[in-house]
Amino acid sequence: MNGSVNPNKALWEKGDFRRIADTMREGGEALVQKLGITKGMKVLDLACGDGTTAIPEAKLGADVLGIDIARNLVDAGNRRAQEHGLTNLRFQEGDASNLEHVPDKSFDLVVSIFGTMFAPKPFDVAKEMVRVTRPGGRIVMGNWIPNDPTLVAQILKISSNYTPPPPEGFVSPMTWGVESNVIERFTAAGIPKENISFARDTFTFNFSGAPSQLVDVFRKYYGPTMNAFEAAEKQGKADELQKQLEDLFNSQNKSQEGTSIPATFLHVTVERK
Repeated sequence: MNGSVNPNKALWEKGDFRRIADTMREGGEALVQKLGITKGMKVLDLACGDGTTAIPEAKLGADVLGIDIARNLVDAGNRRAQEHGLTNLRFQEGDASNLEHVPDKSFDLVVSIFGTMFAPKPFDVAKEMVRVTRPGGRIVMGNWIPNDPTLVAQILKISSNYTPPPPEGFVSPMTWGVESNVIERFTAAGIPKENISFARDTFTFNFSGAPSQLVDVFRKYYGPTMNAFEAAEKQGKADELQKQLEDLFNSQNKSQEGTSIPATFLHVTVERK
């Protein structure tokens, strides 16, 4: 890739995140049910993928704009919106750290579930989310928690043992799972600390095949895991990485029939007064 490509864009256009998103549909729907969405509410779903939460939001009658950095996921989201007959939902390409085409104070609710945590420049991301939320509106984030014993934190932790160290100045996405960092970022964007609240919540991944088959889906289609396997292969350690991930997925699976793996996340709510 040439140097002008945003590395974050390259990461999420790599593989096909839709294959992972397919295991997240039920979890996305369950999460959206708790957001208090009402008909006609203006919702921005940021770093939305192909619409795992945006589609359920639109089905509840909200007027939804989904923004993602990956062109393939934006295209897939628009196709899915059409398939569901949702004229109140559209997807467009954009960068969470610079929402240049989005006017100030234009949304009642800004949602980002396991999305903007992966965008670089976290302070810019917080500032942009606050900027586009109207007074009286809310921002809701779902963020994975560093060193948490459940699935996604462990996938990323295991993978990081094989990938080369990140470039200087890189801020780990997992820092969004630490309350003090979230407070620091949003207070820098003008939100009083008492308007930021946290809860621990659970998101479940569901897959019809065995846990080891789900590992293969991550290996083939999930950018961070693909990168880890490419690096592991160069070190002759791909089998070792495969085994570690299979052990992880098997140990966390709660289903007898297929795969159902709960993962703990930090549920962040920011009230914009």
